[in-house]
Amino acid sequence: MSQLGKISDSIDAYNAHVAAESARARTDAKFAAELRAKFAQLRAAVETTQSPTGTPLPRVALPDTDEPGAIAEYLLGQGAPGQFPYATAAYREMYLDKDTATGEEPMRLFAGLGLADDTNARFKYLNRHQKSLRLSTAFDGPTLYGLDSDHEGVLGKVGEGGVAIDTVEDMQRLFAGFDLTRKDASVSMTMNAPAPVILAMFIAAAKRRFGPDCVANLRGTIQADMLKEVQAQNEVIFPVDASLRFLCDMIEWCVPNMPKWYPVSISGYHIAEAGATPVQQAAFTLSNGFTYAELLKQRGAEVNDFGPRLSFFLDCGLDVEYLVLGRVCRRIWAIGMRDVFGANAKAQILKLHTQTSGRSLIAAEFQNNLTRTAAELMVAYMNYTNSCHSNSADEPFTTPTEKYALLASHGQSILLEESGFFKHTMNLFGGSPGLLALERSVEKEILKVFREMDTLGGVIPAMEQRYQRSKIQEAGHRIETQIYSGERPIIGLNKYISDEPMPSVPLARTPPAKQRLQVTRLKAFKKKHAKKSAEALQRLENVTRGSGNVFAELISTVETCSLGQITACLTHVVGKFRPMV
Repeated sequence: MSQLGKISDSIDAYNAHVAAESARARTDAKFAAELRAKFAQLRAAVETTQSPTGTPLPRVALPDTDEPGAIAEYLLGQGAPGQFPYATAAYREMYLDKDTATGEEPMRLFAGLGLADDTNARFKYLNRHQKSLRLSTAFDGPTLYGLDSDHEGVLGKVGEGGVAIDTVEDMQRLFAGFDLTRKDASVSMTMNAPAPVILAMFIAAAKRRFGPDCVANLRGTIQADMLKEVQAQNEVIFPVDASLRFLCDMIEWCVPNMPKWYPVSISGYHIAEAGATPVQQAAFTLSNGFTYAELLKQRGAEVNDFGPRLSFFLDCGLDVEYLVLGRVCRRIWAIGMRDVFGANAKAQILKLHTQTSGRSLIAAEFQNNLTRTAAELMVAYMNYTNSCHSNSADEPFTTPTEKYALLASHGQSILLEESGFFKHTMNLFGGSPGLLALERSVEKEILKVFREMDTLGGVIPAMEQRYQRSKIQEAGHRIETQIYSGERPIIGLNKYISDEPMPSVPLARTPPAKQRLQVTRLKAFKKKHAKKSAEALQRLENVTRGSGNVFAELISTVETCSLGQITACLTHVVGKFRPMV
């Protein structure tokens, strides 16, 4: 039995335990009294607040019951906010006015276009009204594949759809003017195959500006999830074993040296965007997370050290399952980490970033995307996501323009600051019979997927047999068929279609002159460091051929070597990824 089989059994066992304790509470007077006392203490600790219209409200919503069986079902099956199994929320208070638990805005807006200077300007535009410093970075195609901007045939792609980063000097330009050591500063980088190199550049750039002691204070996340790349997104450079080694090296280095950094964001977003159903997204994402935990455990890493530094990233669309997806994922992760991996409370908490669905954005009558995104934001916050990105309405055909990026930002501000839906009471939307029934159904379907992968030997053997990829493709085809047949209505595309011409939207493009400037800067860097780069690459090759920590070596390699030079060196040693057929 693989870990997935053990985890599935642990969820079933826990559910049976909840049912048994609920039944015991109804027949055992002493146990019932203990539960009532515990619940009374919990209720007594709840502070009250008041809405702007004068309505008194509790800051934490608890079931209005004194029945011991119902109390047991709530405390054990759901957990109060911040309590095992964390179905309601990871922390006791989130988003609330005067929130002392997090004290920071959950909004995290994505930016990346042109050269580092251009993206730096967009960062400043997006952060001008935010209380917390949030810098979430998208990279261009060549960077995502570890290629330099002067690589043959890529010039026209430089700075398109994301920022071009070739060297540590580009990284310095990207974050110029921002104090990355601020307590409320957080940087997110959507980068996978070359993630160790990009993070090493980030560290080197920060040390150049803030000194060598700044590393422990750097906060943020880098995606780095190679399993979902093989399963769904295809941005893979190195063979699977080598990719996982580089990732685990990075995690092991970051845990003691960057205690505020999440060195992997286990991503379901791209799985969903590739066509997966909400259940498949959750099942594949959670199973990938458990696989990383197992790989690190096999290397001798302590689960209570690395567990709290694992983070998750989910898509949020308009299918009904999304109403509970984050809640169910937190519950499964907490039980699996506790009962199978022996993790403590900090390592049981699933920290979640959510992004509204890119797949739901439609070019036809694209301004309807504002409504779609607003609805998806509501669902994301009902799941008590820890941070959130809202897509721009014009993304079906361009990198977001300033106008629609600002509207995407305002969508979250209206929900969190203007509305009262999340300002006063935690878990205002939880606990209804319909929501609980949906949670149980979604959890059951996720465990079915776990058991299917277990019969194939686990996540990696299933991946080698293209299980995840084939399931995603089947689901994506089914959705497209439903759209074309009209079974799945898309307003403005296959229903209520307007005869009005689509308004013109300016396309965000990187001018050829800027693309040539990037190449000029890169060539100057390579010429300046020609001798030292050869020596640094040889040291990196030696470490990669041995058993040392590759990421630790990369931090010095990036001082004199470009992304493309490093990628070529690593490929020379470990080879290239070959798709599984």
